[in-house]
Amino acid sequence: MSDPSRTARTFRFERWRAISSGVIETAGSTFLLVIAVRWFHAGAIPKGLIAAGGSVGLLMSPLVVSLATARGWQTSLASARILALGASCFTLAAIFPTLPLFIVCSIVAMASPSMIIPLLTQMYQENYPEAERGRLFSRTVIIRIATAAVVSKVAGDALTGNNLHYFRWLLLVFAAALGFASFCISRCPTRPLVADGSAHPFRAMRFVRDDPLFRRTLICWMCMGFANLMMLPLRVEYLANPKYGQAVSVENIALLTGVIPNVARLILSPIWGHVFDRMNFFALRVTLNLGFAIGILTFFLSGSFEGLVAGAIVYGISNAGGDVAWSLWVTKFAPPDRVADYMSVHTFLTGIRGVLAPMIAFYAIGHFRLGALAFFTTALIVLGSLLLVPEIKFKPLRKGAALVEEVSE
Repeated sequence: MSDPSRTARTFRFERWRAISSGVIETAGSTFLLVIAVRWFHAGAIPKGLIAAGGSVGLLMSPLVVSLATARGWQTSLASARILALGASCFTLAAIFPTLPLFIVCSIVAMASPSMIIPLLTQMYQENYPEAERGRLFSRTVIIRIATAAVVSKVAGDALTGNNLHYFRWLLLVFAAALGFASFCISRCPTRPLVADGSAHPFRAMRFVRDDPLFRRTLICWMCMGFANLMMLPLRVEYLANPKYGQAVSVENIALLTGVIPNVARLILSPIWGHVFDRMNFFALRVTLNLGFAIGILTFFLSGSFEGLVAGAIVYGISNAGGDVAWSLWVTKFAPPDRVADYMSVHTFLTGIRGVLAPMIAFYAIGHFRLGALAFFTTALIVLGSLLLVPEIKFKPLRKGAALVEEVSE
């Protein structure tokens, strides 16, 4: 199969898979937590565990890469099998709606799309031309965002009022979405990962030691990512829990955490995809971080519905660029046959902060005001951004071990 044919086939099935991804995105961002709070009346630890489901998958991504490499599996087939497991878990949770099983199945189901991310990034590296990688990826993101906005609205309306008991049908919808995603990814052309003689699941961590620029970037990303992941689940908590004085309907929770941010992402995603292909990565990352900081402060400190809407819009705009930057940035650093390894390091560290951040966040709101947490997380974002400023000056773009000057357009 020629390279243009691989690109066309991958792009076609990725657009179909994006529909499923949009459905699943609403599960992790809104509805699983709403079900936990409003139906099961879950405490801080269960809510934190459910919110950390995607991060658990990120923690397991090095193991997935190592297993796929050792078995000689094509990256698309390995990904399809894992997504099928997630679909089974959502089905099980719908059939047996008890809190312990709901927690376990939610974690495993939401972990399945996350743990395959390095495999997908390797697929993009192989099948998408470098000059168009951001643009093609952002096109599928547009479909995912549009789907998430529609599903957030429809499901929010369906579960509002006394209709929350229909959540079991929603879980079956999530199961069907993962099943369809499994089919789509299995149809994408990919190659087995290149073995390097080591079967250790954390063998890729050597790149943190050997690559100083990669190491510094990961440190900066830890500050920024930890702040964002602390405040993300608190958006639902802030809106759903009556003690914060909001206690808005499920419909409006879906509007503020799903519909509005996703509409903003939908409009801006193609622009950010174009910018990613041409702009210095570090300048792009700092710009996005400032948007996240402004969004946090506006959402949690405004005290009005208009402020909640404004915060949701700013978050959606920043998240549109974050989708592309987070998913593809290692393709600017890593050797072509090591993209999955580099990405597995990035996803593993993201998983660490993703597991810890919601737990710390739900613990912290029992001891500190939400406003204080908003200022603290904003300070973390600013710190991470300042650490990246020197890299903007020199405009570095890594290609394997070589440091070259990026061409500005």
